[in-house]
Amino acid sequence: MRIDKWLWAARFFKTRSLAQHSVAGGRVKLGGDRIKPAHAVKPGDALSVRIEEIEWQVVVRGLADRRGPASEARKLYDESAGSLAERQRLMDLRRWGTEPASRLKGRPTKRDRRLLEKLRDS
Repeated sequence: MRIDKWLWAARFFKTRSLAQHSVAGGRVKLGGDRIKPAHAVKPGDALSVRIEEIEWQVVVRGLADRRGPASEARKLYDESAGSLAERQRLMDLRRWGTEPASRLKGRPTKRDRRLLEKLRDS
């Protein structure tokens, strides 16, 4: 079975094309190596799947041709204990709020500079 199709069936991605782009972009690794979207996956393979800042370390347990309910999708893989703990830690951090500087990207724009000057002058 193709890895992009398995990722879609296991509900890691909402669409197959998102799964394809993620695999092609190097965010899905098999045994630590980059793979292509058409690479065959089989039970026992160790995958590393990165979705935004969260990284899943899973072992393939089953294959499915079609996308079923979430309860069926969870039976297709086993997540490692370290991956689960790290994912829970990141979820707790997200729940408490984001870092204020995470939205800042590079230098201030002209509008930002004018707002800062307005604050400083008043």
